[in-house]
Amino acid sequence: MRKLLLLCALAVSVAAMAQEKKQEEPVMTKEKGGVYVINTTTICDAKGYKSPTPLKVTVKKDKVESVEALPNMETPKYFRRITDELIPKFAGLKFDECEKVDALTGATMSSNAVKANLKAASDYYKKNK
Repeated sequence: MRKLLLLCALAVSVAAMAQEKKQEEPVMTKEKGGVYVINTTTICDAKGYKSPTPLKVTVKKDKVESVEALPNMETPKYFRRITDELIPKFAGLKFDECEKVDALTGATMSSNAVKANLKAASDYYKKNK
């Protein structure tokens, strides 16, 4: 029983530290050369099959330069398809063009969550750049 209580206390502490870190990270930073980096962790909670799918979106001259998946709890086998097949399609597109990229069959929920995160990044970028 004592071990269970210790594990529960540890889990609560880890969750609290993760929440603190989550709140400390800025949503958007401006880097050299007019590059903006947007972290969608706190601005979008769109869920894939199992969990939210936050992204780090790099933007230059109003175009998506790159998209990186941040840690999530999605099924690795299916989310690997997202990182290998879907996410690379966004590079070089304007945010409005990203909406036209089709979801991946077999990973539709995760695809839609990733696209929702891109939409959130787009909205935040347009309001705050």
